[in-house]
Amino acid sequence: MQTARLSWLGRFRFRQHWHRVLVLPWAVPLTCHLLVGPAYLSRPVSFVGATLLMALLVDRWFWGLNRATSAVVQRYPDLHQTGRRVVANVLVCLTVSACFLVATVALFSYLHLFGTTISVEEFFSTAKVVPRTQEWVSRTLGISLKPTLVPLLFYAFDLVVLLLVVLMYEAFYLLGQWQASKINFEQRRKASLQGQLQSLKNQVNPHFLFNTLNSLSSLIADEPRRAEEFVDEMANVYRYLLQTNEQELTPLAVELAFIQSYFHLLKTRHGSGLHLRIRVKEEFLGHRLPPLTLQMLVENAVKHNVIQTHKPLLIDIATTPAGGLRVRNNTQPKNTRVDSNHVGLANIAARYQLLAQAMPLVKADAEHFTVTVPLLAPAT
Repeated sequence: MQTARLSWLGRFRFRQHWHRVLVLPWAVPLTCHLLVGPAYLSRPVSFVGATLLMALLVDRWFWGLNRATSAVVQRYPDLHQTGRRVVANVLVCLTVSACFLVATVALFSYLHLFGTTISVEEFFSTAKVVPRTQEWVSRTLGISLKPTLVPLLFYAFDLVVLLLVVLMYEAFYLLGQWQASKINFEQRRKASLQGQLQSLKNQVNPHFLFNTLNSLSSLIADEPRRAEEFVDEMANVYRYLLQTNEQELTPLAVELAFIQSYFHLLKTRHGSGLHLRIRVKEEFLGHRLPPLTLQMLVENAVKHNVIQTHKPLLIDIATTPAGGLRVRNNTQPKNTRVDSNHVGLANIAARYQLLAQAMPLVKADAEHFTVTVPLLAPAT
């Protein structure tokens, strides 16, 4: 039985049903007492019937508030718009609540439900509700209240309750945003680690290491100075791969410095058949992008295209007028099939999606393969 009880509690979501827990137990009998009058407590049929009907109406009131506040949240979703969102929610909730109260009083009054005798005009003019409320409050609190204070207390109490309702909505919204932000951060971190892992796999697979070490071996024998430079660039490549472990974004200038080292390894191996051209405006060097984005795109170009001296592969990295970064290479596909699971492009797209940024644009035709990725403004 205890397990079943815990299971039920686990399925119950306070965030979804808080109004039933915090508002219904007192709002329903209080409103019924004000509308129906003495018959509400003296007649069991009136008590049960009025309570059930009012509970249903109050539940529909909260349904309306949920819809209204959801519309406000869609209009002002960001954290810096909290002030506007709260003010808009207060105004919207006041409007919805006023309509609900008028409709409820009219329903009970015109149909004389459960012995209701008060009219809509009398209710809102407090001609009958004031003495009735004054007597009930005085008896409950054990003090004597002046009739002029009762309407003020009544409407002030309504306003306080409404403000508390808005604050509850805002608290749950901010809590949901915090949880979503935390989940989003973990997803971005996972995507970043997956991208780094894939890059490391690409660089430490036997084929890459064999070619790299073979190039190094040739340089050691014939050109010791170039061999020294090659080792330095190789160290820069692996150092950057390891240092990007915890980074979500990196400055474009840092990413370009890394790609120069990475291209140095590729250039040593492929010779004059491979060319890299970088045309990045200085004003964009401080902009950011997910680390290893350029490495994945350059590696993708080298992997899928023929690289020969008489048929060179040109990789062009340039900024666009719209503030993006375009990586383009001429298309000259290999005759043999290249094993590829498209992890690189998929990982780049996943990172931008988790960052809530525009997705990279991929364009392929008979002459060029182009990928344009957004650049994020520098951190302030």
